[in-house]
Amino acid sequence: GNGGGAAAGGEGHKRRRWGRIVGFTALGLVLVLIVGFISTWIWASGKITHVGALADYSGRPAAGAGTNWLLAGSDGRDTLTKAQQDEYHTGSAGSITGSRTDTIMLLHYGSSGPDLISIPRDSYVAIPAYTDAKGVAHSASHNKINAAYQEGGPQLLVQTVEQNFGIRIDHYLEIGFLGIVNMVNAVGGVHMCLSKAVHDSYSGADLNAGCQTLNGGQALAYVRSRYSLPNSDVSRMSDQQAFIRALVDSAVRPGVLLNPFEFYPFVGGALGSVAADNNTGLLDLIRMARSARPLASGGGTTGTMPIADEGYAVSGIGDAVLLDQTKTAKVIAAVNADKPIPSGLLNSIE
Repeated sequence: GNGGGAAAGGEGHKRRRWGRIVGFTALGLVLVLIVGFISTWIWASGKITHVGALADYSGRPAAGAGTNWLLAGSDGRDTLTKAQQDEYHTGSAGSITGSRTDTIMLLHYGSSGPDLISIPRDSYVAIPAYTDAKGVAHSASHNKINAAYQEGGPQLLVQTVEQNFGIRIDHYLEIGFLGIVNMVNAVGGVHMCLSKAVHDSYSGADLNAGCQTLNGGQALAYVRSRYSLPNSDVSRMSDQQAFIRALVDSAVRPGVLLNPFEFYPFVGGALGSVAADNNTGLLDLIRMARSARPLASGGGTTGTMPIADEGYAVSGIGDAVLLDQTKTAKVIAAVNADKPIPSGLLNSIE
């Protein structure tokens, strides 16, 4: 009977050895995944550009419930080569002292939301006193909200939004023209259904009506079109929100998330072309992307701050957008309390 016992012992030894090999292989795989995850995290975190957009000052609105992001699309033309400026019809910033914002949006989420609210860039607002980069002090003034960014950069834009709307901004995120092109191309284009054709010689948009996949250059031209649209800026804000929904939809496809050949270029393209406030890290951006995801499938609330007059003439400034103070206050009250925005307040931009 001894021979059988030795054979059985040999079998047990073999099994234990295989068990160890499988165990070590599994452990090795887990370690590779962890190292891969950490290195991806460090790589991605290193891609984020930070700007000093948020500052404390006396009279700053108190923090509300939930989380508020100010999203700005800037013309960041300085990052485009001359050939890209021509290709994407952006023109150069030329004589303009600072960059301009094409898009300003408030994104809120918490126990209610997500809410994506466009602030017309021509909104007539009070711009707080500030000191510019050269150390020159400027007193408070009234102007289009766009001027706050142009004259004092992200920090003055955030302060202007906080002061005029009585809302505290928790995070700031800005994306330039090239970022839009890179992100769209990285996910293989965005699928959009246009109810009517968009032909705009200023932005270079030349798109037919119907469902189609837009590449980066086409998507940029689409979100920048305004002169060919009825009700130009409000229509454009609607297009920009539809584009954001389509981009989120494209980015969260398993084909992008699980395919390293699509995932890394997308994350690299996205993070390499955005600037966030100094306190915003990768985790904040991931939380924001997850919280904003319902917008892709028509969830959440979208619209424009309530408008009283779109052609409000101001001497020395031209036509501005006058917001409806009463309705706007109700929108902000809902956002600050993290409650759903009552319907009928936001300008619908379908």
